[in-house]
Amino acid sequence: MIKKLFNKLLKKKQNFSEEELTYLQTFLDEKIVVQEENDYCLNTKYRVGVLKVENKHAVLEDLDNVHKNMRLDFESLNGAYDNDLVLVKRTFNPRVKSKGKVVRVLDSSEHSLLLYMHKNKLHTVKESICLEHIKQKFPQLKEGDVCLMNSKTHEILEMIGNIFDPSVDEKISLHLYNEAFRLDETFDIDAKMDDSNQRVDLTHLAFCTIDPASAKDHDDAIYYDNEEHAIYVAIADVSYYVQEETPLDKAAYLKSTSIYLPNKVLPMLPNELSEEMCSLKEGVNRYAYVFKIYLDEKNSVKKSELFEAIINSHKKFSYEHIDSLLEGALKKRTQIEDRIFDYIIPLYEVTKDIRRKRLFHGYDFRTVEYRLQLNKNQKVEAIVTETSTASHQLIEECMLLANIEASKKVSTVGIYRIHDEPSLQAISKLIDDVNLLGIKAKIKGSVHETITHIQDRAKDSVLREEVDELIIQSQTQAKYSSKNLGHFGLGFKSYSHFTSPIRRYSDLVLHRMLKTKKVPSGIDEVCDHISKQERKVDMLVWDLEARKYARWAKEHIGEAFKAQVVDEERGLAKFYQEMPGLRVQIDNFKGQKLFTKLKVVLKDVDIVSKKIVASIKY
Repeated sequence: MIKKLFNKLLKKKQNFSEEELTYLQTFLDEKIVVQEENDYCLNTKYRVGVLKVENKHAVLEDLDNVHKNMRLDFESLNGAYDNDLVLVKRTFNPRVKSKGKVVRVLDSSEHSLLLYMHKNKLHTVKESICLEHIKQKFPQLKEGDVCLMNSKTHEILEMIGNIFDPSVDEKISLHLYNEAFRLDETFDIDAKMDDSNQRVDLTHLAFCTIDPASAKDHDDAIYYDNEEHAIYVAIADVSYYVQEETPLDKAAYLKSTSIYLPNKVLPMLPNELSEEMCSLKEGVNRYAYVFKIYLDEKNSVKKSELFEAIINSHKKFSYEHIDSLLEGALKKRTQIEDRIFDYIIPLYEVTKDIRRKRLFHGYDFRTVEYRLQLNKNQKVEAIVTETSTASHQLIEECMLLANIEASKKVSTVGIYRIHDEPSLQAISKLIDDVNLLGIKAKIKGSVHETITHIQDRAKDSVLREEVDELIIQSQTQAKYSSKNLGHFGLGFKSYSHFTSPIRRYSDLVLHRMLKTKKVPSGIDEVCDHISKQERKVDMLVWDLEARKYARWAKEHIGEAFKAQVVDEERGLAKFYQEMPGLRVQIDNFKGQKLFTKLKVVLKDVDIVSKKIVASIKY
């Protein structure tokens, strides 16, 4: 009733019911609502709208859709929270950043709040907002306890743990991003292989998988026929087991992707499928969807065939094992390894040539990824740096070929992976940034030419990896689309995701489309949903990793470490030696240039907000 009442008031629809007029009288008495002739109006000192809580502040979205959104500081919320209908009194003091203050929560939607206890008051975990309006006592909660609470009844729905216990971090991140349902999900799986007669039998071919040593799910396997000059890319046939519109399919759609946490994987599909029946495990027959890609004498794609098959992965390799082979350091070999290596070595030469030609249109970024390793107490034990090696590049080129061929076999409406060209504004800023680093560059005739020009200028610089990072930051976000708009970053006119249906819903949808030759209903909604899920899951993982970094920093207060400025405007620096990837806010920042190397001393840490404060040691 309240929202409807204020909608009428703001839109001058004055046909109030008796009940509404009775409720309105309270606001008249307080001069929040005024009467002008026969009309009721909201006092100009006030605004009514829905509160949207963002990362560092809140925004009031007016009910009348006339006024611009008003920014509110967290200190001005007076107990209000996300999606509450609130009454805000405007602030006319020009020296005050916030333009208003919540004076009343008019209506609160019922939802779960993730809260923690600090100094006998409840605060939101996401933004550390103190909920002053919750007056009742909770004797069962002690300092640091984290719980889920009903926003209306203030009933504690679930005890999550305590902020001082590192094992709580995973649950916090999952609840913050509404993915905690993954922890409780169960399915009855009865997966059988019973259409073998309809498939091409490729079990005699010595397929192999090449993955991280810790991998449990194997989406893809490869084989190379040197005589036919044909690459086989076999992908787990997930669509055979996961039928459209089943509960299993609906759950996979809701997740859209597997979540790779530092210490575990929360798979898109149940383990019975992701690690067993769908996984192309060594030594067992598995159903696969296979591309056979024929190359010409110049290693360009001549034609491709796509078919349902049965394969048997003859050997599971780690990236490190294949790197040793390609570097000539592998001495001991088994008979089956020799059979596979007989095609891996020439295939590597083929993919090197394909990669070289691909990079005329795409980019080769010298980036390093950091993977956190946790001990049994869920604390950071070590940081593993991952770079693209020869074995990674061999597999990458094979997968890219299959993804391109898959994108070509759908009709004009499909499920494409698209990546827009950066804006002129982004490229201009990139040029300014690299010039400030002393790398003289200028805008060229095209964006691609400009980026390769910058990389060429930076290739002999000690900052070449940092320059690549700036280039990546200038790029737009890749996403899924039903329309083929090309992939700028890879330099492809047509591209889709085909090779990872165990961990990506997009690939599963594409497999179905290729088999049925039909476009799923609501394909635009599907593309939008899985694009959003992808970004949300990335933020979830970053949230967990940042909290793990904060816990490590908490135990090293007062110690000095090497860091590098990564954000001049906000005074942020990143560790590059011990605990690489850890970010700190510098409290005595004096405008040092981007990528300046510093020695900083850890000063203060907040585990909840993940904020780490350090001072430059002069």
